[in-house]
Amino acid sequence: MLKETTPAEAKDRYLREKRTHVSQKTLHNYTAALNAFADWLVNNGYLDMRDVDSNVIEQYKDYRLQKVKPITARNDLWTIKGFIQACERYQAVSLGTYDLVQPPQVRPEDEICDDVLTREEAQAILEHLEKFEYASLRHVIVLILWKTGMRIGGLRALDVGDFDGDRPALEVRHRPEQGTPLKRRLNSERDVLLTDSASDVILDYLDTSRPSVTDDYGRKPLIATDHGRAARTTITRHVYGSTRPCFYSNSCPFDDKPDPENCEATSWNMASKCPGSVSPHALRRGYVTAARNAGQPKEITSERVNMSGKILEKHYDKGTHDEKAERRKEFLKDI
Repeated sequence: MLKETTPAEAKDRYLREKRTHVSQKTLHNYTAALNAFADWLVNNGYLDMRDVDSNVIEQYKDYRLQKVKPITARNDLWTIKGFIQACERYQAVSLGTYDLVQPPQVRPEDEICDDVLTREEAQAILEHLEKFEYASLRHVIVLILWKTGMRIGGLRALDVGDFDGDRPALEVRHRPEQGTPLKRRLNSERDVLLTDSASDVILDYLDTSRPSVTDDYGRKPLIATDHGRAARTTITRHVYGSTRPCFYSNSCPFDDKPDPENCEATSWNMASKCPGSVSPHALRRGYVTAARNAGQPKEITSERVNMSGKILEKHYDKGTHDEKAERRKEFLKDI
């Protein structure tokens, strides 16, 4: 017999269960998707999960497809499908509802994001930072993300003690009980070697710029602000700000150039509004592409950035057809 359960009650129970074994980023994504679904249910008069059937979910799917990109709608519906499966276990919806949830199909090209920072852009940004903001927090953030292809969660998880200046290397470790889980948990743990020049910047940052702070667990975060371990939003804003063309080239390449005095994208909170700025993930894609173009084997690149070769090829390697042909050139034999 089904039990009376509000969308909010079912959602909260499901998220409590997920909180024990998924990363913070995954939990955030689940929360956003289910908040939107629960709000839509209530706003459309579905106040009890017993009223939710496949027809209701199809209505929501149509609604969502009108509001977001197909890939986002698909990801949301996969989250909802898992949620509905749990609701069957809670006796909140009828058995079999899960099997009737059909996330939308998307074209292969819709699955791929082309947002990428090029090697030339990264070099220009790092040259600007080395000249004007040497060994600053922003400099270290961009430097590590570009030189290692690291995820933002991995960067944020680093402690001062995880930097080995002798090798030199960064030791990425999974510490979920202390607020810094890694995306693939223990499978994400690895040591990432650095060049001597990158190591020198980090050493100077530790000597001159890093505030003497600890986090809530008494650890010394490498990427730190006056308030402790830098938040994901802080890291993201530094990347958006530093990848604006006007920041590192002192010019705006866009046809509809705004008045610099009135351009909203020049502010700390609005840098993402610049059409030329990119997110931290674009540096990860850029690193993968640049490394492969430089001849670094796929297997080495995959291990360094902690992703499968299949994912690397499909979503991260943004080399052109010409660049990929050149990579194969030295291996070709005349037969």
